[in-house]
Amino acid sequence: MKKISLLLSFALFTIAPLFSQADQAIGIWLTSEGTTQIRIFKATDGKYYGKIVWLDEPNEKDGNPKIDDKNPDVKLQSRPLMNLLILRGFSYDEGNEQWNNGTIYDPKNGKTYDCYMWFEDDINTLQIKGYVLGIKFLGRETTWKREDKIRE
Repeated sequence: MKKISLLLSFALFTIAPLFSQADQAIGIWLTSEGTTQIRIFKATDGKYYGKIVWLDEPNEKDGNPKIDDKNPDVKLQSRPLMNLLILRGFSYDEGNEQWNNGTIYDPKNGKTYDCYMWFEDDINTLQIKGYVLGIKFLGRETTWKREDKIRE
């Protein structure tokens, strides 16, 4: 019994920090333009996703909600941008301290890019890089800042 207790304690103290480090991306993030907040969360599949939870200008000039009108799939062009899932399927890579193998959708142009994320200096600044053709240096990088709550 003592061995089992010792083994469980060891497992708890060595494995738990890995989960907490991986979960540091969870939260509310303000995009570099300052016009959108994204909520990153961990889904039941163990992967990380992000959806739009606030827009500086959520409506069109006519008062209707902004929609995903640049989406190449005509059936999806009428869906609202609010609550739109733009980050999908990220897994945490402990060795590189990055979230990899995900995608980011850009509603401004309707394109989806391969993507990875990491912390540069501290856990309140998230670096995100979308890229094409599997070539990481062919891409665009942006910086998101952590926020305490969803803006009103």
